[in-house]
Amino acid sequence: MSDATTADPGTHTLKSTSTTPGQTEVSQGLWDGNGLRTGIWEVTPGTFTSTRDGYNEICQILSGTATITESNGNSFDIGPGSLFVTPAGWEGTWTIHTTLRKMWVVQDISGAVD
Repeated sequence: MSDATTADPGTHTLKSTSTTPGQTEVSQGLWDGNGLRTGIWEVTPGTFTSTRDGYNEICQILSGTATITESNGNSFDIGPGSLFVTPAGWEGTWTIHTTLRKMWVVQDISGAVD
């Protein structure tokens, strides 16, 4: 992908864990192998819940802004350049302020990684 910040990721669909009516998302996978996957993801403004069941995720924010609130009440703001990890078992809420795009890498921990 020559420009992950402007590439068309495809057609948005309703965000299933959203608490905001009409919030949408799209994810485009770029690579899958040896227990690792990577791609880009985009979500429109609103709030949704999130869990990491069976995988670790590394997130690099490409555009947009949001506030993430973890299940323990800690929160942090993210925007272009933010880099963070949500480990397996993580739970929280994302409040998207402006349409957000991230590059993601997930590691499946439910099975063996070669």
